[in-house]
Amino acid sequence: MIRVAIVEDNKTILENLARFIRATPDFQCVCTCGTAEEALQMLPAHQVEVVLMDIQLPKLSGIECTARLKRLLPSVQIIMITVYEDTERISAALRAGACGYLLKRCTPKELVAAVREARLGGVPMPREIARKVIAAFQQPITTAAEIEDLRPSEKKIIELLALGLPNKEIANRLGLGTRTVRWHLENIYVKLHINSRTEAILKYHSTKSQ
Repeated sequence: MIRVAIVEDNKTILENLARFIRATPDFQCVCTCGTAEEALQMLPAHQVEVVLMDIQLPKLSGIECTARLKRLLPSVQIIMITVYEDTERISAALRAGACGYLLKRCTPKELVAAVREARLGGVPMPREIARKVIAAFQQPITTAAEIEDLRPSEKKIIELLALGLPNKEIANRLGLGTRTVRWHLENIYVKLHINSRTEAILKYHSTKSQ
């Protein structure tokens, strides 16, 4: 029996996923949560093996929730479920500890296969997502010194960026305007010799593995 938990703020999607998991032989839906905060509080008590995690949750994001859950439950396997296909979120989710990445338009058969694969230690994700991951990780690696040369405000912004947060949420957390965040990002791009958010995220994470 594979013990599955679902973290999803859309009630209809949450109920449909839970119903499907319960109807699948050798699957058990042990917990459903509507927020990241609820998941962090409830999941440790349910011996969860695989988590289906929505990436865009209110307040604490699915990516941040994944990072915190992996610290609490190192052996849990987390599959991000989302409508987004951009490299930034994919990279941030995997860096946070997710083992796989599925689109919400996936078929029930694909979802079942992904849960089984995750439980066995695999890396479930569609072919088009896998290609983006490979392309992203082939980007040049930077040095920690380049990140250290950033101003404190710029460092904080790139840290939040690496969590997959959009400009508006970064602005809210730091008490800044979105235009100010964009201005800081432009300066970061110049200093790190890059041209996009994706490259900024990859450069930041590459220094953490050095």
